[in-house]
Amino acid sequence: MAILVAFTVSFISFSLLFLSGDPAAALAGETASGEDVEALRRLYGFDRPMLVQYGEWLFSAIQGDFGESYYFRLPVASLIADRLSVTMILGVCGITFALLTAVPLGVVAAIRPNSIIDRVALFISVAGQAMPSFWFGLILIVVFAIQLGWLPPSGTETWRHFILPTIVLGYYAMPAIMRLTRAGMLDVLNSDYIRTARAKGANETRVLFRHALRNAIIPVVSLAAVQMGFMLGGSIVVESIFALHGAGYLAWESIARNDLPTVQALILIFSMFYIVFTFLADVLNAWLDPRMRSS
Repeated sequence: MAILVAFTVSFISFSLLFLSGDPAAALAGETASGEDVEALRRLYGFDRPMLVQYGEWLFSAIQGDFGESYYFRLPVASLIADRLSVTMILGVCGITFALLTAVPLGVVAAIRPNSIIDRVALFISVAGQAMPSFWFGLILIVVFAIQLGWLPPSGTETWRHFILPTIVLGYYAMPAIMRLTRAGMLDVLNSDYIRTARAKGANETRVLFRHALRNAIIPVVSLAAVQMGFMLGGSIVVESIFALHGAGYLAWESIARNDLPTVQALILIFSMFYIVFTFLADVLNAWLDPRMRSS
């Protein structure tokens, strides 16, 4: 199913760029003549049927060849490879920060419902959903980079440059993970097998983490996979604020400059991340829950 979804996504992403208008006219510019537009259409093969163009593009993409960038005049594959490492580091750090913060808060909030910790977790969840990421990023830059001078405001030279963007990107994913962890733990802690384990005298830590959390974490794994895909594909705002020249910022540059080959390749790569992470989440959930393997 993952392979079928990948082919479907590749066709849709390729087709959407043509639905927005004539790509040759967009490349030529508003002041170009009809002859110039027609010359570009023949030069880049836009005059051929779309299915033929898609077949050639997909065959080359499978081999790692996404063509040449119209703006940068470089192979798209090498251009993305140079930028992708920044986005990958930022995405991995962001989801790690979100999980290490949201899961413990969700567990503690479920163990002590309606307590101060539960209220704090609820406040963090609501604030995370209501706060725009660009505003939060600018506030962190003003406070920690300009006023206190603890961290650099932009760049990718050292690990300290990734601290503020990691917090901004991870904080966006925290509310959903925290709420799901809390709801799952509350549901599991009221289950019969948890009461049975406690009645047998099992250690409370073992009950919480081996029995309760292992079952409550299953939907969190699926959500984390989706959030990880979003972080890699939706980091354009964060990368722009902190001047991180990753794949997300490259996507913005390519869209603004009508660089079709780069846009097509980035859409396909970001979509593949979603598919791969979702597939891995299904595999991990099957390992966590034997019932999924038997079904």
